[in-house]
Amino acid sequence: MAYKIAVFDAKPYDRVTFDRVNEKYGFELTYHKEHLDINNVVLANGADAVCIFVNAVVDSDVVAKLKSYGINLIALRCAGFNNVDILAAEKHGVKVVRVPDYSPHAIAEHTLALMLCLNRKVHRAFLRTRDGNFSLVGFEGFDMYGKTVGVIGTGKIGKVAIGLFKGLGMNVLAYDLYPDNAFAEAEGIKYVTLDELYANSNIITLHCPLTKETEYLICDESIKKMKDGVMIVNTGRGKLIHTRHLIDGLLSRKIGYAGLDVYEEEGAYFYEDHSDAVMTDDVLARLLSFNNVIVTSHQAFFTQEAMENIANTTMNSISDFFAGKELKNQVVYKA
Repeated sequence: MAYKIAVFDAKPYDRVTFDRVNEKYGFELTYHKEHLDINNVVLANGADAVCIFVNAVVDSDVVAKLKSYGINLIALRCAGFNNVDILAAEKHGVKVVRVPDYSPHAIAEHTLALMLCLNRKVHRAFLRTRDGNFSLVGFEGFDMYGKTVGVIGTGKIGKVAIGLFKGLGMNVLAYDLYPDNAFAEAEGIKYVTLDELYANSNIITLHCPLTKETEYLICDESIKKMKDGVMIVNTGRGKLIHTRHLIDGLLSRKIGYAGLDVYEEEGAYFYEDHSDAVMTDDVLARLLSFNNVIVTSHQAFFTQEAMENIANTTMNSISDFFAGKELKNQVVYKA
């Protein structure tokens, strides 16, 4: 008998990829468009495992419900796991697995795309020329060659991004709680303190995980330490940036540009079509009103290669769980 997997937050592109990859596993996949939370957890009843994405809310109550249905595995098809109560899962004997990396190139390349679009005003030029306006007024950018980019977080994504920046002839300053000095020496980059990075970077890009220490890393206090007109790019997690403080920085011109693929309250909007509705999130609406801000839909990961890797890693972890094998991508609670 095939094991039953309830796949939540399933979009058409998820179904195509997971159905194709599932041909070699033979699971019985049931797709649900909803984000898993306490209001719809009953949809998981009868499944042997659940597969969720970034906007699920798996708190202790949801974990308890899953356990009561006989479900002992939560498979995250993403890297982040801050939306799952890991301690509650351990207490109930429910395993949690994730996809620690799927394509660092995809996210690093999207980061660079945001930087280039903001700098050269590509998003504004696209709209202007469609109206027959070919004026260059307001479109002046700067050579990225020779400028300094500050990279916060030098894991797999940060390292790939650094390679791209070096290819443009940029100077790289890096910060990481656990610096890779061998990498820095080989690449000719420099690890510095956060204050040094803030003070000397023309562009700052975030590639660190969301933890208690990094929540609202970019706030009014850190923004004050930055160069005037700094560009800030976030393809990591929304709550790395205090959005209201970011808006204050944009209004004062301390921040010259912002490229955001994530937003701290994105769960209510991202991955869905709200084009016919009135936007009730005043902060997001304000962000979208700035012509020096680009907001994308948490899509940095979204490439063919990444989707294939996500599906393969997720299905392999599920298969290993039911086979009683060691779970390489298990998330464990750390006090």
